[in-house]
Amino acid sequence: METDYNIEHFFMQRAIAEAKVAASEGEIPIGAVVVCGQRIVGKGHNRVEALGDATAHAEMLALTAAMNALGSKYLPECTLYVTVEPCIMCAGAIAWSQIGRLVYGAAEPKKGFTTVQGQILHPKTEVKAGVMEQECRVLMEDFFKKLRK
Repeated sequence: METDYNIEHFFMQRAIAEAKVAASEGEIPIGAVVVCGQRIVGKGHNRVEALGDATAHAEMLALTAAMNALGSKYLPECTLYVTVEPCIMCAGAIAWSQIGRLVYGAAEPKKGFTTVQGQILHPKTEVKAGVMEQECRVLMEDFFKKLRK
């Protein structure tokens, strides 16, 4: 049986792969996957620029794909892996989906949901931060360094 550490890293690597696709498309490199029963049921990467839609965040796209795949608006048996701490908008969508678990890599000290006081996520949602944090943070740092050149 694989340990939680190995499973978390395996799926976070999939989210990182999505983030790299976003970067290659000129998008902020954030990627997300929704996992249910050890199977990816939804994935996404930022598509804000491509779609001209400020709500086209990786988490929103991954959640929508998972809901469509599972035929349910609620995802209590699922885990969302995302490379960067979700923003407040995405945290609201995560709450409405009633996802069972949220795992993210790098903190987002400016716009992350933890910068806001109060309960944003569903009360039953477990949260784990810092999984592959360095790799996730470096993706963001490298992207913005290139952007500012």
